[in-house]
Amino acid sequence: MVKEIFEWIKAIVISIVIALIITTFINPTIVRQHSMYPTLNEYDFLIVNRLLYKQGDPKTGDIVVFNSSLKTVDGENKLLIKRVIAVPNDEIFISNGKVHLNNKLVNETYLGGMDTFGKDVEGVKLIIPEGSVFVMGDNRSNSMDSRDNIVGLVDVDDIVGKAFVRLFPFNEIKLFNSN
Repeated sequence: MVKEIFEWIKAIVISIVIALIITTFINPTIVRQHSMYPTLNEYDFLIVNRLLYKQGDPKTGDIVVFNSSLKTVDGENKLLIKRVIAVPNDEIFISNGKVHLNNKLVNETYLGGMDTFGKDVEGVKLIIPEGSVFVMGDNRSNSMDSRDNIVGLVDVDDIVGKAFVRLFPFNEIKLFNSN
C-alpha cells in the first residue's frame, strides 16, 4: 500500500515538472485571423518556442508572436502573429507593390504573387533601430502590421516567441524555418 502511494506521488510530481517545463519553453497558440494566409490559416494550432529569443535575436523570415498595443474585447493586449521582414540596422523600402531590403528586391515566394503596398510607410526608407523589428503578415492586403502606424515597429522585448511547428490541421503539420 505504501509503495503504491509512493508511485502515485512520484507520477504526479513528474507530471507537474513536465507541465512546468513545457509551459516555460513553449506556448500553444491558435491563429485567429487571416493575416498570415497562405502560410497560416485561421484556426491553425501552433507551438511557439518561447525560449529561442532569450538566447538570440529574431531573424528575417521568422514567424513571430508578439504583444501589440491593440486591445482584445477583454481589454488585454492582443497577440499578433507576423513574419519578420527587417531586423535592426536593416533599411526597408516599400514602393509600387514591392519590398526592398538593404537596396535589394525581396523575393517573397510565400506571398503567392501578391503585391505589397506600404500603407503609412509607402515610399519611405526606414532604418530599423536597435531593439526593434519590422513585421508584416503574408496576406498583405488584410494585415495590420508594421506598415500601419497603429502597430509600427515591434520592440524585440514584446516578442513572445517564434512559431516552431503547426500541429493542426493534422494533414498540414509543418516545421517553420526562417525564410
